[in-house]
Amino acid sequence: MAEITLKYDARNSLAKKTLDYILKLGVFKKVTGIDEALEDEKKGRVTSHASVDDYFKKMKLN
Repeated sequence: MAEITLKYDARNSLAKKTLDYILKLGVFKKVTGIDEALEDEKKGRVTSHASVDDYFKKMKLN
């Protein structure tokens, strides 16, 4: 799947309306930060640590 990144002025009403229209077509999907985080979790790209001290101990080993 290809990815498109759009940069626009969020205060520009024409840009916002155009983006809303494109998304309403159903051809494109808006990916949020939550979606990306859940994908990271599914693919095992998330680590957990018992405490901050544990985290720093593991950092020093790498």
